[in-house]
Amino acid sequence: MGRGHNINTYWDIDNVPIKLYTCSMDEIPDYIAYQGDIYQIEFYYDEKGNSQPRTYMENMKPSDAKKFAHLLQMMGDVGEIRNKEKFRNEGDQIYAFKPQPHRFLCFFISGKKIIITNAYMKKQQKLPQTEKDRALDKKSDFEIRNNKGIYYEDNTKK
Repeated sequence: MGRGHNINTYWDIDNVPIKLYTCSMDEIPDYIAYQGDIYQIEFYYDEKGNSQPRTYMENMKPSDAKKFAHLLQMMGDVGEIRNKEKFRNEGDQIYAFKPQPHRFLCFFISGKKIIITNAYMKKQQKLPQTEKDRALDKKSDFEIRNNKGIYYEDNTKK
């Protein structure tokens, strides 16, 4: 799986590990989705310690989870996904990982990080405004908590 490292446990889906990390499980925070050579990709967690996109991913069919894992690996290790059918700028600094039929909305932050805010099953051609608004709200919450220095502090207490 490239030189990047995924988080804390194996999910052996058709012999393709989604989560793999070279350190012990206790050393890797739950919010890291994939640690690549170029980007660290993280799940957004609210102030109560809940992560909708992580829970969504954990409940996906193995074949769909495998598609998502490949997109994380590509973005994390290569730094881009040129195929707009797999990754796309949705405007307002929101992007979407697109493992059919699922969508994982995210945004970029300094320090070569991507934060995955929310996930949903695609039911129409156009991005639902409610999902984009949800991503923008979580982006704003992340920025406020991160600027106060409490975002990662909150997520290490789980």
